[in-house]
Amino acid sequence: MTEAHAAPLYRRGDSGAAVAEIRARLERLGLVDHDAVRPEDFDEGLDRAVHAFQQQRGLSVDGIVGPNTYRALEEARWRLGDRLLTHVPAAVLSGDDVIALQQRLLDLGFQVGRIDGRFGHQTELAVREFQRNVGVPPDGTCGPATLKALSRLAPIVRGGRPNAMRAEERIRKAGPQLTGKIVVIDPCVTRMPPGPMADDAEAIISDLAKRVEGRLVATGVQAYLTKLAGAEEAPEVERAAFANRTDAHLCISLQVDASSNVDAAGVSTYFFGIDSHGAWSSAGERFASLVQREIVARTDLVDLRSHAKNFDLLRHTRMPAVRIDVGYLTNPGDAARLADPAFRDVVAEAVVVAVQRMYLSPETDTRTGLLRFDELRAALR
Repeated sequence: MTEAHAAPLYRRGDSGAAVAEIRARLERLGLVDHDAVRPEDFDEGLDRAVHAFQQQRGLSVDGIVGPNTYRALEEARWRLGDRLLTHVPAAVLSGDDVIALQQRLLDLGFQVGRIDGRFGHQTELAVREFQRNVGVPPDGTCGPATLKALSRLAPIVRGGRPNAMRAEERIRKAGPQLTGKIVVIDPCVTRMPPGPMADDAEAIISDLAKRVEGRLVATGVQAYLTKLAGAEEAPEVERAAFANRTDAHLCISLQVDASSNVDAAGVSTYFFGIDSHGAWSSAGERFASLVQREIVARTDLVDLRSHAKNFDLLRHTRMPAVRIDVGYLTNPGDAARLADPAFRDVVAEAVVVAVQRMYLSPETDTRTGLLRFDELRAALR
């Protein structure tokens, strides 16, 4: 997996001032030694450090410093108090200092929304509410006076799952009926190498997206596609912004994978999370788990499980979002399965049943793999 879109990419074997800067940032994080003879060289030690950093930050672990990894390196250098934090809609501030602020406010009982390291509107509102409570001018900016007030207050609780409980309550209030709910479907092929395989991926994912869309519409869901077959694919941040503008309840990104290892095979799902900071979307985790279990129960794809990742689409969407990697086109077995329309039909049914199970209470839910689409549609009439 590589990071998309035209931008400088640095990897093992490269050399130059940019590589020296990458090394310096990883040194400050304690991930690489300070005694490199040639700090401008992207050597084996730096390659290991990049892999470790990507693993910690929930990025694609490929050893390549592209735009996503460089963005994460930039965010990692900030500590709370290093700079003024304020909401700038056109250029939202992000960094480890914002994560620290969000976590601190959440521990004090203020609603910051998702802990994602982005100083968005919800975080600004939480800062203003905190400032009103402690007698600081409520300008929504985290500066010296606000930091001083934060440092002298002990949290009401530390840790716990307040955001998770709020997310569960929102889902409960939405009710079990799918009629009126909005789901965004994101067919994505940007990670595939150009050529015939990319064309195959486009056809497979576009068809799968249409099958998911058709089934959702049949249950009363209002479904939107982020792109139509053959259209140019927008960057992840723009697709996330589209999903947010629709006020969607859920977002589903459909992808296929490729690997230099032909034995790599199976299905995996991803939800927003940064393990190094203990920040994640609990509703996204539940949704990803439901999708993973339904697909595995209904197909013979290898279970590669669900994982927390800091991908832009998952991070920037406000609703629970899941990315589904539905097999490897570089694996003969997976490729043959994905080429079969009947197989894609089964996968589409699994995804839609997982959407319904997202809103069913444990008392009324059925066991994984048992609910069929025709039963689901009949139950919703």
